[in-house]
Amino acid sequence: MKSNSSYWQLLPYVYNYWPTIVKALACTLIFTIFWPILAWLMGEMAGYIGKGDVGAIAQLAGLAAIIFLIKGTVQYGQDHLMAKASLNIALDLRKKVYSHLQRLNISYFETAKTGDLSYRLTEDIDRTGEVINKFFHQFVPCILQLIVVLGYMIYINWQLTLATLIIAPMMALLIGWFGEKLLSFSHQSQNRISNLSALLTEVFSGIRIVQAFAAEEYQIARFAVEAEQNRQAKYMAEKVKALQFVVVGFLEAMSVVFLFFLGGWQISQGNLTGEGFISYVTGVALLIDPISLTTSNYSDFKQGEASCDRIFELLAIKPTVIEKADATALHRVIGKVEYRNVCFAYKPEKEILQNLNLLVNSGEIIALVGASGAGKTTLVNLLPRFYDIQSGEILIDDKNIQDVTLTSLRRQIGIVPQEVTLFSGTITQNIAFGQLDYEIEDVKEAAKIANADQFITKLPEGYQTWVGERGINLSGGQRQRIAIARAILENPRILILDEATSALDSESEFLVQEALERLMAGRTVFIIAHRLATVRRANRILVMENGKIVESGTHEELLETGKVYARFYQKQFS
Repeated sequence: MKSNSSYWQLLPYVYNYWPTIVKALACTLIFTIFWPILAWLMGEMAGYIGKGDVGAIAQLAGLAAIIFLIKGTVQYGQDHLMAKASLNIALDLRKKVYSHLQRLNISYFETAKTGDLSYRLTEDIDRTGEVINKFFHQFVPCILQLIVVLGYMIYINWQLTLATLIIAPMMALLIGWFGEKLLSFSHQSQNRISNLSALLTEVFSGIRIVQAFAAEEYQIARFAVEAEQNRQAKYMAEKVKALQFVVVGFLEAMSVVFLFFLGGWQISQGNLTGEGFISYVTGVALLIDPISLTTSNYSDFKQGEASCDRIFELLAIKPTVIEKADATALHRVIGKVEYRNVCFAYKPEKEILQNLNLLVNSGEIIALVGASGAGKTTLVNLLPRFYDIQSGEILIDDKNIQDVTLTSLRRQIGIVPQEVTLFSGTITQNIAFGQLDYEIEDVKEAAKIANADQFITKLPEGYQTWVGERGINLSGGQRQRIAIARAILENPRILILDEATSALDSESEFLVQEALERLMAGRTVFIIAHRLATVRRANRILVMENGKIVESGTHEELLETGKVYARFYQKQFS
């Protein structure tokens, strides 16, 4: 492996299982020692066959059977120990990558392709684990076998061995050249399959829109293009592998022919006996398989290196929202929130919030109103530190949120989003999402407060009913009420509501609004307002334009001014 290969970054993971690997290598060493003994036995047996000594042949055959039995036993030890180590390393790597992804910021996932991430977590890590297994299970034993058998061949006749090895440098150069070509094509192939996976995830998650716009043929054409590009990249890699086996196979065959010519010449010179030559040829035969496997493994290693590169490329991405080393836990809060001279931009050239100042008292309900892009969602997303501000401070109960742990901060804030996300699992698991220790009675009580208990109990399995992917088998109102129950069970002091009742039928809207009223009671609430009823219930309405709060007051107060809110009300709510 070259010094800049990503394989070197696997060493800490390999080191964790060094006792198992050492045991496997000990079995490999014992396994390897028997190869020259078998080559010697074949030569001896050939001599006795020529003499017709059946008794000696039987003794040697019995010895060979014992050797094969011992060799098979240690080979089993080598195989199962290496499988155990490599699978554990792949598991550690998969958990490390998944854990790392959980800690990356929302800004990363806004541009990342879901299919590509899934491919890296599954196929790329599996291939890396297979490479580790092949390295210790096949590559190392093959190298040891080559060394031991070559040593024995030199012992029999060094001149013949030296002449035989003339072709070895040529084979090594060819294998190296083929390996670099395979690495290049493997990178292309894996990127293409990631793009294909991302396209499938995108299309299947939005299949309703695809069919609604009669875009099936368009998506089929897109898929065909991606699939063809993937086929071409894989085909080029397979062509290189096919050519490699032909070239290397031809060189191996020619080396055998050359060997018999030289062997006959050495016998004619008296430097080698017939039995010695049989033993020597047996040694050569024992080299063919490890040479072939080494060639094959080298190709697999170069293909696996592309997967390894992609894994550590992902691990190299650093989160932009970083918890301080001396961060303290934020314990149960009252709910006072303050923004002091806050400036924020997603991109340096375009500032979203400009010197924003806001004081929200505990238990106050704040409605955020404004045109799309005014900064409403950005303002509330800064509170749980989904993004970090460029300057200023955000405080909860007079504590800077950058001085507290992310987990304790986010435990204080409940979010009911406009687009409710449910996960595959039971309704109970979705309501208690993120909580490891909960009581089923508390889940049911939260569902009752959220007006969800009535429809849940009518389901076939009640609270243990399995929710399909993204909650597709529940109505919009039912999903909203489960999201509200989730927030109630978490019992936060601060709430962020992106109200989403406008698309619901009248009955569902009434039930969700009633649940929201119960949820908001006694809490500090930020509402991105879409409905007039919600705006009127707020203690204070903030009107935002271009990242600034341009008006603040109650519904009646702002209407009386006849300014921005009044115009917005006429356009949006009247």
